Amino acid sequence: MKRVFVFLLIALFATIDVAPAFAQAETRVEVAQQQKRRTLFDVLFGAEPQQAPPPVQQTQPRKATPAALPPPKPQVEKAADATRLAVFGDSLAVDLAKALERFYAEDPNLVVINQGVGSSGFVRDDYFDWNKTIGEQIAADSFDLAIVIIGVNDRQEIRVNGQSYNSLTPQWTAAYQARLNDFLGQLRAARKPVIWVGLPPMSKTEYSAAMSQISALYKLAAFSGGAEYLDIYERFLGEDGKYSSQGPDVNGQNARMRKDDGIHFSTAGADKLAFYISQSIRTFYRGGGITVAVADPLLGTDAAAMLRPPYQGQGQTRLLEVAGAVVPISRAPQRAADLLIAAPQPAADMGFSLEQLMAAPIGRADAFGVGINPSETENEGQE
Repeated sequence: MKRVFVFLLIALFATIDVAPAFAQAETRVEVAQQQKRRTLFDVLFGAEPQQAPPPVQQTQPRKATPAALPPPKPQVEKAADATRLAVFGDSLAVDLAKALERFYAEDPNLVVINQGVGSSGFVRDDYFDWNKTIGEQIAADSFDLAIVIIGVNDRQEIRVNGQSYNSLTPQWTAAYQARLNDFLGQLRAARKPVIWVGLPPMSKTEYSAAMSQISALYKLAAFSGGAEYLDIYERFLGEDGKYSSQGPDVNGQNARMRKDDGIHFSTAGADKLAFYISQSIRTFYRGGGITVAVADPLLGTDAAAMLRPPYQGQGQTRLLEVAGAVVPISRAPQRAADLLIAAPQPAADMGFSLEQLMAAPIGRADAFGVGINPSETENEGQE
């Protein structure tokens, strides 16, 4: 009887213990299974006190240290008497001036002045008159060295004295050249050195051809006006000799050289152009003041108005050499008309004969070791 009672008691406790487990929600089944089940020993003699689990030490995850940015370049204070490099032109000049500022950022002796005006040119002087502006800048003595890059807005008709002429026609070309000559003439009269930068290739073929024709006018005006002309056309072509928006940067790495419009330079392209221009700037500037050749051996002659030889990249010094700057002091400069009717030069003196060389006395520069001893000659005469 006792065994039956014990068995019923065990069954009752088992039912009480198991029934709540079936009533739990499915989401807590896993939690109930993880708890320790009560056994018959626990019912009869009591469960052992459970020790509290040791506290779990939660470690804070380390925050990733952000990559350190390179320290900014120190701002170099420009000297009070720094050479003032002014960049004149259209929107191309605006981008170029920023690139030159980056290039000479650490040079305390040169300061870049951005004088670029977007949408300007030599055609629409009613919008912006560059000849008037350059005269005002010269009068104010606001710069020492001029860089000019312009022309992307000049493929349009020009108005002169109420008359309009289509772009690149003979009348248009004559009027355009007159404005270029006026611009450069003012700079030359003020003895301001000028570096005129030609236009690069453009993405659209027809537009690029027009810009090349305008660049040819710049080249002629620069040579006749005493300016340094920098041709950059081929330096921004692709390997196939055509327009390319990509190319090697100043470090030799392939980079995007032009903007999406196919006209303007990207930052890398402008930096590359600034590097090329810096080589021409060295003709006039070497870390201090500027130097410019002012002597003109053709001044006052009929040849002064003639077009100077196109020795590109050689600067004023080369032009002076070609013009014949080195002449004997004793000879007066000849006029161009005299050179055309000059009489033939007289035959040059033949110099010493072989007999004279052989008879040279010992000790003279032309004796060559076979000269005659003067004392022996005198003794022979006395005998």
